[in-house]
Amino acid sequence: MAYLPSSNEMGGAKVVVFGLSTEGYALACQMAIKGADVYIIDESTPSAISINSDIAKTYPNVSSLKEDEPLLSMEPIDVAISKAKYLFFTPRIRKTGQDTKTEVNSKFKEALSSLKKGSSVIYNLPTGFGGNNENISLLEHVTGFEVGKSISYFYYPLGDPSQTPTVIGSFNGKEDSKLGELLTSGKKEKKFVALSSAEHFHAINTLSRFSGLCSILEVCRFARDDITKNDLSSDKFNDIFLDDMINGLYDLRSLGSSFEGANTLMYLINGSLKGIDGYIKRLIDEIRSTLKKNDLKASRTKIALSWTLDQHTMRGDKIEMLENLTTRLRDYIGDVETYEGPNFDLFHSDKTTVVIVCSKFDYENIMKKRKDTDLIMIKTNPLCSIIQ
Repeated sequence: MAYLPSSNEMGGAKVVVFGLSTEGYALACQMAIKGADVYIIDESTPSAISINSDIAKTYPNVSSLKEDEPLLSMEPIDVAISKAKYLFFTPRIRKTGQDTKTEVNSKFKEALSSLKKGSSVIYNLPTGFGGNNENISLLEHVTGFEVGKSISYFYYPLGDPSQTPTVIGSFNGKEDSKLGELLTSGKKEKKFVALSSAEHFHAINTLSRFSGLCSILEVCRFARDDITKNDLSSDKFNDIFLDDMINGLYDLRSLGSSFEGANTLMYLINGSLKGIDGYIKRLIDEIRSTLKKNDLKASRTKIALSWTLDQHTMRGDKIEMLENLTTRLRDYIGDVETYEGPNFDLFHSDKTTVVIVCSKFDYENIMKKRKDTDLIMIKTNPLCSIIQ
């Protein structure tokens, strides 16, 4: 993208979104179309860029914005944050495990460093139980302001832009009508609740999704005969791919990190995590079995992992899973490559190609091009369906 110096002075409430992520950009566009004075911070540059309604309507996502490189107004990051009435925290997080919290806190401190009195912070990453209390402590330490008096704090965990939270977590449950208006799309207004309540709502949504998913994965593991597999494959969950299974894994891990010791909730969380790990192991076993059944020699076989990923999303779980899957498969077959997008070509190879299809988008794209080839496909659905 190319930048132009900003001639904009702050007129009314200014909104700054920290993090040029898919979720952050979608939020910025929504608010810009509503007429808000919106700036978004690309962490790889030293400036905050202006997102107006024309930009929002012309460039529907981060990729299109970066590819076209339009001329955009800008101003220094510290200046933009110092003028912000509302600061949204939507960074891209790439590290996992113990390093995740360190990376998040480092970015959060950076976002808070220039805040002024009277502003509001909206935290958009998911936290576990009590996570917002830790954020508030860090906010007060960095800024020197007391939350609830000289600065405000809200919790609004973003995921799929088409399924935004129905509630906004607020310190002491205090409402902010302007913020509610900015975050509302359609006719259904957002409801303000206590921070702990918002954490509980998000936990219920996350656990409900994974407990349902892992029930399907575990039951399908016992489908061994062809008749049962054929009957089950006609059901709607046959189109659940690995891409769908990983959605919200960051949220589940965040929830798990907020507990110690054994309790029923931890059993649900750990059971869900083990369910995903168990599925990956079964998928790899199925791939190995397919190679053996087809008498495919390693030197004459190529494995293609087809998974079109959003490189700009806040969560790095899918990118990490793809890297993990690639590494584990290379223990068995040396020639393992990843493919994404609608334009790649899997069919010009002197080797037998086994395609591991990781999303519905990739499956539909490959089926359009497949025709008469010796391509073997394995769908990463609960049944690990094989198509030859």
